[in-house]
Amino acid sequence: MGSPTVDEAYLAMFAFIENRYRLTSSDDLGALPGDMSLLFSGGTAAPALQEDWQEAIDLAWSGQVDAMQRLRKS
Repeated sequence: MGSPTVDEAYLAMFAFIENRYRLTSSDDLGALPGDMSLLFSGGTAAPALQEDWQEAIDLAWSGQVDAMQRLRKS
């Protein structure tokens, strides 16, 4: 299996968030799948979201995303 395309990665993120919302009913996640929905024009229901997605892709591909969990002493 090769690396996903940007579009495939977007759909994977959409499926993940939609599934987490179904499992948790979290209001924090509730609006996101609606905003992320794709329109017939090819854009999203919330156009600014596409810019945010591209920025996230650029950060990840340039190695600027640090997802390592670190514990801090209180």
